[in-house]
Amino acid sequence: MVTQLTNKLNLGAENVIARLAFSFSLSRERKLNLSDMKDSGGKEYNNKVLFGNYADIYMAVLCVHYSLYKSDKDLSKYVKMHIDDGLELINQEIANKDSITGNDFLINEIEKGILNSEKI
Repeated sequence: MVTQLTNKLNLGAENVIARLAFSFSLSRERKLNLSDMKDSGGKEYNNKVLFGNYADIYMAVLCVHYSLYKSDKDLSKYVKMHIDDGLELINQEIANKDSITGNDFLINEIEKGILNSEKI
């Protein structure tokens, strides 16, 4: 699915959509259960390729979300689960939108976030 969304949204390399999916999933403020992890047969990336120079920040956000220490043995499983979850969420958001671009998707999500924060 990462390749399909990369091609459809045209945001650059596959690691870009993977980062976006990871962040999109975490933004839902849900805690995923490791026992629900499925083998999606997806691609594997090392943290440097996946998160670039900001791997420590992405990992810190995940650690805070789950109250984990940075050396927790399951950290990579949580990363995978949130990427897979985020890819599904993004795919659902854009499924019926034939001409949506990555920028359109990002702007729509930012606007939703702004509107939700104004309600608080």
